[in-house]
Amino acid sequence: METETQTKKLITGREGGPIKLDVAARWTKNYREKHPGQTISHLFGKELLETVLNQEGCVGIRFYYANDHEGKKHLILTGVRNDGTDQTGEEFCDPIGIPLTAEALARVGVTAPLFKTYDVGDQSVPCPGSPGCPKGILSGDSLS
Repeated sequence: METETQTKKLITGREGGPIKLDVAARWTKNYREKHPGQTISHLFGKELLETVLNQEGCVGIRFYYANDHEGKKHLILTGVRNDGTDQTGEEFCDPIGIPLTAEALARVGVTAPLFKTYDVGDQSVPCPGSPGCPKGILSGDSLS
């Protein structure tokens, strides 16, 4: 009999992969045609991405779609552990960064867990509407 631990797949950090430019161009065009006038991309700077990726135990980044109080589209990003859980907010963790529940604390007799604060990102630069929006095949704008 398999246990939940045996059947649960771990995230390796190698998820995702390349996509051919012509396929990416068709897909982004499909989106623009279905959502005219809406945000078509978000840019996150290297510094924030590295900050999140360099958090202890982080093997990837998950993006959440979100709308602010005015209905504007946002992407929220968070680091992800190899068990698929998000690194969010402030958590009591063991010395290697694994979050601990009250039950786990009591079971192992930990009286002074580490308190970790994880960064969660927003404040991306949406396009259209921001300086530096791309011109090219993925945005539907010609380079000339």
